[in-house]
Amino acid sequence: MSRIVVIFDFDRTIIDGDSDNWVVTQMGLTHLFDQLFSTMPWNSLMNRMMEELHLQQKTIEDIGECLKQIPLHPKIISAIKSAHSMGCDLRIVSDANQFFIKTILEQHQLFGFFTEIITNPTSVDDDGRLRIVPYHDFKLSPHGCTLCPSHMCKGMILERIQAFSRQNGKNITIYIGDGGGDYCPSLKLGENDHVMPRKKFPLWERIHRNPSLVKATVHEWSNGEELETTLLHLITCSAIDGNQCVYTSTGSDTTSKVHSRPASTIKVCQSL
Repeated sequence: MSRIVVIFDFDRTIIDGDSDNWVVTQMGLTHLFDQLFSTMPWNSLMNRMMEELHLQQKTIEDIGECLKQIPLHPKIISAIKSAHSMGCDLRIVSDANQFFIKTILEQHQLFGFFTEIITNPTSVDDDGRLRIVPYHDFKLSPHGCTLCPSHMCKGMILERIQAFSRQNGKNITIYIGDGGGDYCPSLKLGENDHVMPRKKFPLWERIHRNPSLVKATVHEWSNGEELETTLLHLITCSAIDGNQCVYTSTGSDTTSKVHSRPASTIKVCQSL
């Protein structure tokens, strides 16, 4: 049994783009989204988009069919399957939402490979409307972390996962992400751990501003091929000799051309 926990972000990590932006664009909500973008937190904005779709008589099935069109890089799929087959405990910590993530993973037959998915809860009300709510109720139970947005502290989630994992003999964490919300958990990783920031994305930029703050070994990646190669290398050598893993990947620059989630509005969620 492997002693490794692999934690994935979802948007721009497991999928190349952003699931919220995909639905907004593909379902014709861009104009309204742009109008409201600066007026409310991202999570509330996406909940408002779901209300708009309901008003347009779009069903939960319509939203699901839209999400099923999101492509996954084949190397991401094989990386997840290979890491699972090597005995790793795979988890997702994401500020997307429950329905979007579950629908996409099921479309690509990946849902069952994850022990836990922590993301924004969703529900379908009696009228058939999809509702999205934040993981943390920042008014009633603020998390108190000054690094993180009010909706979510991924660092607190990481600490909970690691405490449970250590009780079960898993003492190496590999954290894979791209966004500013992934910075706090990166700071909480230890010397035996590894963080994989996507090159030229916010997490990578924040780490590179002051790399001495991160105790874990840093391994950058740019695309699906590099993610798979780096991750499987880390799993293999960690299984052999603990944290004695040295791996450098070089790839093409990657930039994001869609709306970035404001640091003040990143959210969290519950397990599926």
